[in-house]
Amino acid sequence: MHSPIDSPTNLPTDTLTHFDAAGQAHMVDVSHKPETQRRAQVSGSIRMAPATLSMIAQGSAKKGDVLGIARIAAIQGSKRTPELIPLCHPIALTRVDVSFTLDAAASRITIEVTAETVGRTGVEMEALTAASVGLLTIYDMCKAVDRGMVLEDIRLLEKSGGKSGRWTVSE
Repeated sequence: MHSPIDSPTNLPTDTLTHFDAAGQAHMVDVSHKPETQRRAQVSGSIRMAPATLSMIAQGSAKKGDVLGIARIAAIQGSKRTPELIPLCHPIALTRVDVSFTLDAAASRITIEVTAETVGRTGVEMEALTAASVGLLTIYDMCKAVDRGMVLEDIRLLEKSGGKSGRWTVSE
């Protein structure tokens, strides 16, 4: 038995653009939208044992350059977003920048991703996917020595472009 929230007719279709009037999921038609410069900045982090962070910082992980590989994985992940997120439009990315900050005091690595495109739909999902894949890659490369790593706070920090304009997270 379905609860009222599970029923397609009870979905707030006036605010969720990926549902039609009957509550059925669909890919949004963006053909009428003008192409604009769009940008999204995302961050996230992975907490780990101090010895794991030290191993990464020293470049002594058995699988190789953890952050170098995580950077490439993040970029690849951004390009694969529409294959992972069912209703996400495939877009032509014009830039994906990935950086990492190591914080020894918190035993944490933070990833920051900036993704850009000129298109009819936003680039937030590509940036979020990139950050997630980058952090998952760090986990994968280090899980043999630290299975207790925790991914945290993957979130949109800022987006610009399109009808809704600029948005920045409020702390």
